[in-house]
Amino acid sequence: MIKENQRILNVILVFIDVLVISISLVCSLWLRFKTTLFGPIGGHLGFYSYALFLLLAIIPVYLILYFAFGLYKPRRTYKNIFSEATKLIKVNILAFITLVSILFIIHQPDFSRIMLFLLAIIATFFGIIERFIIRSILKNLRVHHRNLKHILIVGDNDLAFSFARKIRNNSYLGFVISGFLGRADHVGAEIEGSQIIGTFEDLDYILETNSYDRVVLAIPLKYYYKINELVESCEKVGIKAEIIPDYIRYFPAQPSIDMIEDIPIINIRYVPIDDDFNKFLKFMSDYVISIIAIIITSPIMIITAVAIKLTSPGPVIFKQERMGHNGKTFMMYKFRSMKVQDPSEEKSEWTTRDDPRKTKVGDIIRKTSIDELPQFFNVLKGEMSVVGPRPERPYFVEQFKETIPKYMVKHQVKPGLTGWAQIHGCRGDTSIKKRIEYDIEYVENWHMGLDLAIMIKTALKKNPNAY
Repeated sequence: MIKENQRILNVILVFIDVLVISISLVCSLWLRFKTTLFGPIGGHLGFYSYALFLLLAIIPVYLILYFAFGLYKPRRTYKNIFSEATKLIKVNILAFITLVSILFIIHQPDFSRIMLFLLAIIATFFGIIERFIIRSILKNLRVHHRNLKHILIVGDNDLAFSFARKIRNNSYLGFVISGFLGRADHVGAEIEGSQIIGTFEDLDYILETNSYDRVVLAIPLKYYYKINELVESCEKVGIKAEIIPDYIRYFPAQPSIDMIEDIPIINIRYVPIDDDFNKFLKFMSDYVISIIAIIITSPIMIITAVAIKLTSPGPVIFKQERMGHNGKTFMMYKFRSMKVQDPSEEKSEWTTRDDPRKTKVGDIIRKTSIDELPQFFNVLKGEMSVVGPRPERPYFVEQFKETIPKYMVKHQVKPGLTGWAQIHGCRGDTSIKKRIEYDIEYVENWHMGLDLAIMIKTALKKNPNAY
């Protein structure tokens, strides 16, 4: 029944997508030919030609790309729209390139390329809104116990119970745990609101006499010799078995798998920014934002530089070695907020709340984070990002990597002016372990929406640990 519902939903999605693309085309035609926003109009085709091209090229290209990027696959596990939004952006970029190539091949110089560019932008915007509305409706149905999938869990250990707990606590997924299979002495017990209804040996009988949408194997390593038998039992009744590995604690938030011939290799640390498209988005946003920030804050930086020069002997800019992307060191810029001191002391001393080394101007600019503004030049040089884990001095990195688990994971992305840890108050003299937990969460779950949220919260939130 669920599979049939999914097929019906996909057909509906295709029709809605065709409608959205058609509306986007009409909007782009209006903007291009009925307004003067995009320059003078030269030779161009009539509306009939654009409608024909819509049917013969635009819609087929978009639908092929939608299928290729998996936009019609079930997405119950998506918590937000950002993953689909990224795919929609990629689809529209490729669609624009493909459609322009088609026009070049068929030698059609009068077809407006500006209109196609507008189509890509508008279709992206409308597409994201459409998917957001559809996903919201589906989540609402599942929260109210409609369109549910029934799961049988094979296992009665902590791994199985932890999985069941997450299913129960996230009703938007639309899953229901219909029972567990476990050891004979546990049969009848109730765990996380569901009963242990039988043993591993009962799987054949239970699958034949009940209807399940999914069978999840969550068994300890010592029972892995039973996996082949359990999988065969599922396949006999046409259900695909799914496995939660007992070594899942080593996995990142979003594990990725490479294939060497027919052997899968699980990447223990998945970094979304390693994706070329994501890397490009991150680079462009860093470049644009840092230029805008430098222009806007230039009066503040000039006044700060003059104040530092007039009130304290020494250089205006303080340079300090920090460890960055892939463990490479760089010189990070700051407005000098302390008296000039011995370089060996700078490497190994923390700043404290009432640090006697701070100047009067330095105390002000540290509390307001004005001292960090020169780091936008580090961003332009490609040494830092606007958002990312804060960089640390090599002296402390050598200590922390031996005592703090996974400390070096943060260096798999560029360091930032602000980050996920900082907006949660982990700045200054706070727990390094907690800071790293936030940094790893950021590294493994990055998307542009997260960067935007961090920048907004950084601008609005005053940090009591800034000193």
